[in-house]
Amino acid sequence: MDLSKYIRVIEDFPKKGVSFKDITTLLKDPEAFRYMVDQLAEELKDLNIDIVIGPESRGFLVGSPVAYKIGAGFVPVRKRGKLPAEILKHEYYLEYGSDVLEIHKDAIKPGQRVAILDDLLATGGTVSATTKLIEELGGEIVAILFLIELTYLNGREKLEGYNVKSLITYEK
Repeated sequence: MDLSKYIRVIEDFPKKGVSFKDITTLLKDPEAFRYMVDQLAEELKDLNIDIVIGPESRGFLVGSPVAYKIGAGFVPVRKRGKLPAEILKHEYYLEYGSDVLEIHKDAIKPGQRVAILDDLLATGGTVSATTKLIEELGGEIVAILFLIELTYLNGREKLEGYNVKSLITYEK
């Protein structure tokens, strides 16, 4: 199945010059959604994953069903101020400003095998910050998977040394 056929592309959203990749059209199609989950789970089947991490917010939509399918736990990585217990945080920089990601300090035990799943790899800022949180807690990052990768933004360069895969790539 060609999952790219289920992605709606909206030009000039949220601002002029951006080609937004809308995954809601894939998620609402039962066959395409099931296929996406199955394909991502297949990538992880022999890796003995303990925890799947999903960065806010579309990482929740991609990571949760895959964690369920492979029998792993799921941990959300959230934006600042969303988690109620003791947290670890990492500030990262964007093109115009900065942001903060947080994870509960008890979310990962040292040595647990972790997979990060998200909908999109663009510049790599969010996932790079996520790797730092996981490693600070002692987790072993075994795989980083994306539904979509925008190769022209070179986000993969920030993930050198990790096992990174994407189901769909856009060259421009």
